[in-house]
Order: sequence, then structure tokens, then C-alpha cells
Amino acid sequence: MSKKKSKYKVKVKRSDSGLGLFAEELIPKGEFIVEYFGAYLSEEQADQKGGKYLFEIETDLVIDGSSRKNVARYINHSCKPNCETVIEGKRIHIYSKRKIKAGEELNYNYGKEYYKDMIKPFGCRCGHH
Repeated sequence: MSKKKSKYKVKVKRSDSGLGLFAEELIPKGEFIVEYFGAYLSEEQADQKGGKYLFEIETDLVIDGSSRKNVARYINHSCKPNCETVIEGKRIHIYSKRKIKAGEELNYNYGKEYYKDMIKPFGCRCGHH
């Protein structure tokens, strides 16, 4: 299954959180931007592997997005995000929640569990907390 193609240009660059994904052009509200993709793992395999690029899409099915080919892995967390994730079948698509300006960093809310376990202990860097 080939991944969904975006009509918008994005680029990995330095951000306040390390590396981030940035819009290279204006992206209107409600537009598909990029697909989060990788190998499918069971929950048990994901627990054994560990890491921060594991995205649960349904009970006992996780996408391992750790490959550098998966540019969506560079989208950082924000408490006031400009993007949202939408699970469509067994795929994760990222859409703009509002108009995103050229040069703006893309971000979405990683969810309560991830925030509690992986972000809160080190402090949120999104600037909205």
C-alpha cells in the first residue's frame, strides 16, 4: 500500500524542541499535509521495542514511525496545535486545523497518556503551557 501524497511542501529544520517539520508554503485549513507511516507492530512488539515514535491506531495495532523516511515523525507536540491526526482505516493522516503560514512549525497534540508519560516529566516546550 503506497502512502498518500501531499500537495504541500514541508521541510525538517531545527526547532525549539530539537528538529521539527515546517511548512514551506501557506497551507489552508482542513488540508491533508502528510501521512505518518511505518511498520505495523502488535502492542506486545511495540512494548518490547519501546521508543517515542510508536503511534497506536487501534487496540493491538501500532505504527512504528521511527524511520527517517517518515517525515511526519518530526512533527512536535503542542498544547494548542495547528494540525490534527486522523486515523483512516489503518493509516494516520495529518491535516491542518487552521491556516498555516509558510515557515510555521507543524504540531499536534500527542494526547494525555503520551503527555503524562513522555513530556510532563521533562517539561513541555510548546510555549502554550
